[in-house]
Amino acid sequence: MAKSQLKSTADKENTFDMLDIRLGRVVSVEIEPSAPKKAYRMVVDFGKYGKRTSVGRFTCHTPEEMKDRLVMGVLNFGPRAIGDVMSEALILGVQYPGAESGEATPVSPAVEAKIGSKLF
Repeated sequence: MAKSQLKSTADKENTFDMLDIRLGRVVSVEIEPSAPKKAYRMVVDFGKYGKRTSVGRFTCHTPEEMKDRLVMGVLNFGPRAIGDVMSEALILGVQYPGAESGEATPVSPAVEAKIGSKLF
């Protein structure tokens, strides 16, 4: 089996350190009918950084599984129109096992942590 190629080496200070990735808690979840593919519109509370709307393809999870879940979100990307909604944070995820391309499961900490905490 061929070994997968990594992307070129990046400088941490000029790439990763520029991202403001924070811990949030999903406070509401509903299907977003205007999204081009099945997706949820979520409101995520990032503590002192405010509540942000995010549209994401986490629909292999039920709304009940997503509500109150801790998630990691990028807060300093500009807003992006997804359907009729402005998505204000990119919630990080990885491919959901066995699901179609783009369906994700969220990246979450292993233990309860302070809302608004920075990923490092």
